[in-house]
Amino acid sequence: MCKHILNAQVAIRAPCCKQWFDCAECHAETQDHRLKKTIEMHFLCKKCKKAFRKDMSNYEESDEYCPHCDNHYVIEAKTPQAALGVEGDDPRVNSRMLKDERVKQNPSRSLFSLDMSDRIG
Repeated sequence: MCKHILNAQVAIRAPCCKQWFDCAECHAETQDHRLKKTIEMHFLCKKCKKAFRKDMSNYEESDEYCPHCDNHYVIEAKTPQAALGVEGDDPRVNSRMLKDERVKQNPSRSLFSLDMSDRIG
């Protein structure tokens, strides 16, 4: 699972070390050499789990889909974003968040407090 691209649709086989990576950053973190550039790339679709090759010298729009399952793997990458924020108000200042809004039961109304002696046969 790639921590750099959250919606990676394919894994790429590095031509230098013949290992599969989700992105170039994953290769750079785990290997001690640079990623070798090549014209023919090997992909592994994460949807159908099948490998395929693409020639990058004549790449067309139809090449953006897996040839086995038609999964569109060339999409805008979603990267993790750091976010700081508070989901609600401070309960020490505004205690309305902590208000119990459940309906209170009437203690005098109970199944056992009803008189059903005339209905018992």
